[in-house]
Amino acid sequence: MGGEQGQRRAGGPRSRAPQSQTQQDQAQPADGAAGQAATITYEQARDQLTEVVRRLEAGGLTLEQSLDLWERGERLAAVCEQWLEGARARLAAAMAARTAGTDPDHQPEPAGPS
Repeated sequence: MGGEQGQRRAGGPRSRAPQSQTQQDQAQPADGAAGQAATITYEQARDQLTEVVRRLEAGGLTLEQSLDLWERGERLAAVCEQWLEGARARLAAAMAARTAGTDPDHQPEPAGPS
């Protein structure tokens, strides 16, 4: 039946193993990458993503736990991508400003005698 998947996320009949407080804390925030990017650094997202991958590769999880970790990993990867896109944009702007001679940190060379 097609409605079972929708029930899973909407409090369907599936039972879940109890999570430790650490797991519950790590599962926050689930508001999507945009909400996380404002509250989590690139390094934090990268480190948490590394831990998610480690746990998935170690195995021993239920299918439900594996799916939850995979989804969390996808959100963390999106956060990392947002940070990297922002860094690329900042670098491009700095390089363009320097090339155009508008970099405030760039000291123009003094003009020599004419």
